[in-house]
Amino acid sequence: MDTRKLLRSLPKTDELLKRADLVGLAQTLPLPVVTDAVRDAVEGVRVRLLAGEEAVFDDDSIAADAISLAQDRMRPSLRPVINATGIIVHTNLGRSRLSEEALRAVVEVAGNYSTLEYDVESGERGSRHVHVERLICDVTGAEAAMAVNNNAAAVLLAIAGLAARKEAIVSRGQQVEIGGSFRIPDVMRQSGAKMVEVGATNKTHLADYENAITPKTGLLLKVHSSNFRVVGFTEEVSLADLVALGAKHGVPVYEDQGSGVLIDLAPYGLPDEPTVRSSIEAGADLVSVSGDKLLGGPQAGILVGKKAVLDRLKKHPLARALRLDKMTLAALEATLRLYLDPERALREIPTLRMLTESSESVSARARVLVDRIVEVTGDAFWVAAMPDVSRAGGGALPLADIPTTIVTLSPRTMGANDLESALRLGNPTIVARIRDGRVVLDPRTLALHEADLVVARLAEIAAAE
Repeated sequence: MDTRKLLRSLPKTDELLKRADLVGLAQTLPLPVVTDAVRDAVEGVRVRLLAGEEAVFDDDSIAADAISLAQDRMRPSLRPVINATGIIVHTNLGRSRLSEEALRAVVEVAGNYSTLEYDVESGERGSRHVHVERLICDVTGAEAAMAVNNNAAAVLLAIAGLAARKEAIVSRGQQVEIGGSFRIPDVMRQSGAKMVEVGATNKTHLADYENAITPKTGLLLKVHSSNFRVVGFTEEVSLADLVALGAKHGVPVYEDQGSGVLIDLAPYGLPDEPTVRSSIEAGADLVSVSGDKLLGGPQAGILVGKKAVLDRLKKHPLARALRLDKMTLAALEATLRLYLDPERALREIPTLRMLTESSESVSARARVLVDRIVEVTGDAFWVAAMPDVSRAGGGALPLADIPTTIVTLSPRTMGANDLESALRLGNPTIVARIRDGRVVLDPRTLALHEADLVVARLAEIAAAE
């Protein structure tokens, strides 16, 4: 049959839509989506025919293609995945998991009207700052606080609010770039402040700051290197010394601390990382941190410090543009409430729980996972447990090697890349790593119920081979 006859034999969209399988699909998916999928499935065959390709088709195969297309188009783009990488605050996978407490708060607020900007006592308009300010102050020791939509926004608001049309002094070694090409110098330009660089990449002295102070100086900025370290022949000025210098010259001191540590993690074998409270106690006028890194909450930027400074920032025009929505505020409030009892926070905030779980506990879970995989997959994989390290991720604790035990899988009938792809493209989506020709699963970032799903998916893959 020549191409013209094949083209004429293509089924009509209206006729295909009368098929029982497509009628049934249209009862569960929007009819326009199903209709477009049918048209596109037919058009796909038409394009192949016109390109001279061999195209074997019938109504059944076109309907099957249409069903697949329609289902793919209705599948959420933003959906849950299982993180088996061992990277705890995984930026590409949404950073921190929320606690059950935070999830309940989001659902309750999202499904109802709320007190977002309503004062129940007076019946008047209220402020959305009140929902988290007292809690932030309680866990940090600050005089005042506010929250915006991420830490980049917090940095922008802080510099714009304190140093617009003035000079902001920062060490050359702290002109950092973080994810998404976010650079401190670029933020300064957008804020309207003029950046004044002092010191060298590896060494900056207190005198470097003092020599740069002029009547135009509006801010002394310290950027904590939460996502990198310069080691070796280095020196930087302590926050306490910078605060003393600022007080001497009447210049506010702002520290962008980044990671948002509210509990000292050193007792759990993690590198010493300054807490927000320690920066407040050092006398910083303003400190900013992320809500979704080591704090373990939703994406947010938290600003804490002196009341006069925060009152100024709350009135800045950017504050409205960068404010939090009701669902993020609900999640942040619930997360911060857990910190009122540090032991409970360590148990119930997933990020803290994963960071502080003992290596012995992870090792025990890894051995159980190995046994269960072998039980359901037989000899489909070579499976082993071995020591390794997890990572904090999210640009936090860059030098921390967190002891863990990984599970490695070497497929007998497929390549490691094929197995990784099958896990990633399956339902549920399971994100793993490949190393030395083996697929690696790290139980540290797997919740107990997720381990069950991983085992079940591996059983499906083994059965299909």
